[in-house]
Amino acid sequence: MNKKNLILIAEDDVSIRTVLSTELENKYDLKLTDNCAQLWNWVSDGLGDLIILDVVMPDENGLDLVPKIKEIRPDVKIIIISAQNTILTAMRAVEKGAYEYLAKPFDLTELNKVIDTAFSDNNKSLDTYKKEEIKSENNDIPIIGSSPLMQKVFKSVAKLANTDLTVMIFGESGTGKELVAKILHEYGKRKNGPFVAINMAAIPKELIESELFGHEKGSFTGAFSKKSGKFEEADGGTLFLDEIGDMPYEAQTRLLRVIQEGEFNRVGGNEKIKTNLRIITATHRNLDELVQNGGFREDLFYRLNVFPINLPPLRLRLSDLNKLVHYFLNKSYKEGLSKKNISEEAINELKKYKWPGNIRELENFIRRLVVLTTSNKITHSDIVKNLSKTNTMITESNSNNGLEKISLSMSVEQHLKNFFKLHKDKLPSSGLYLRIINEVERPLISICLNATKGNQIKASKLLGLNRNTLRKKIKELKIKVY
Repeated sequence: MNKKNLILIAEDDVSIRTVLSTELENKYDLKLTDNCAQLWNWVSDGLGDLIILDVVMPDENGLDLVPKIKEIRPDVKIIIISAQNTILTAMRAVEKGAYEYLAKPFDLTELNKVIDTAFSDNNKSLDTYKKEEIKSENNDIPIIGSSPLMQKVFKSVAKLANTDLTVMIFGESGTGKELVAKILHEYGKRKNGPFVAINMAAIPKELIESELFGHEKGSFTGAFSKKSGKFEEADGGTLFLDEIGDMPYEAQTRLLRVIQEGEFNRVGGNEKIKTNLRIITATHRNLDELVQNGGFREDLFYRLNVFPINLPPLRLRLSDLNKLVHYFLNKSYKEGLSKKNISEEAINELKKYKWPGNIRELENFIRRLVVLTTSNKITHSDIVKNLSKTNTMITESNSNNGLEKISLSMSVEQHLKNFFKLHKDKLPSSGLYLRIINEVERPLISICLNATKGNQIKASKLLGLNRNTLRKKIKELKIKVY
């Protein structure tokens, strides 16, 4: 009879130990404990072919024990399990050298699959690409989710952060593609370099190459001086190419050449400039279809899609909605708005909505609720009353084809009342009028530019502003135009 593999299980929750024992005892030999000290004794005695270890233990943090185990037993594989199912937990599991990370409550079928793979896998751990320790003590990384779909995202980000692998992020508008790109940068080895983002859909086709690679003085009409492009700005850091599916075919050809050769020259220039950056791309479009239809280069797609990350829409991860709502309520309070609670009935009503604008739409709606709700608790009736108006500050009037105000003045009035309530003991310094005007102007212009995909001519017409005035406002308000 073949000897069974021995699995050491350290878990302080007796119910989970019982579930694990019942599931695994017929297939493996088991030793179970509720503390790290006993686990360490077993490991020190040379016992165990695989370890299942919880993070929060009564005598020690399980993650801190992982490198100690790896030092004396480098070949033993460790599966981390945790109810602290945040992206930071996943990243620290990678950094410490765990083989795999599973968030509680985990699926037993998935656990069995991980164990089977571990016993047949020659790779030592998740830290294949690990380069340096994750030293951040910031537990408030603004990417939230305990749903299985988000846990997949967390594990992918954790594996990829400290690499230079090219990542392509897929997801609908508002799912947080740029946020994931920033986390990959800020927790990677290029974190001390710049993070430069550019939206392909927001730049006129004829200016794409100039924006990316820069240009020499006189290289085309309007090129009055030499200009550095995004590749030069991102040197030593990360270049995030958002909405890559909207990149013109001609520019795709040059981008491919730059990736292959590792160098480029400015438009109208001959000087070869070396590239030293990481490229992360994102799109809401189906690139497979674009490739088949001839709208996107197949060779560039394979160059950029080295490691894909798929961000799920909010409607497929409604189990995360409660945490997201409370995160945005707390964020609004930190930004100076009123402190609000929310009822369970209100949360349940929010789960009935499809959220076509995803996380971005949810955040905007919660901010709106905080401003419009007079009581300290957001109720079911508040949701019903306002949800149909979400993201609507003005609408087209059916009667006169003009702009009918819904509640903008009410929102501003409530915002100001909250502001003075918070500062009743000490009024702010002068300049409040311009500050409030800027706070209204900035999102108004930014949203209009987004709606026109960065076309300033269309945006100026939509706003009813002279184009030169719009340019001046963009500069004054430091609005990013992609």
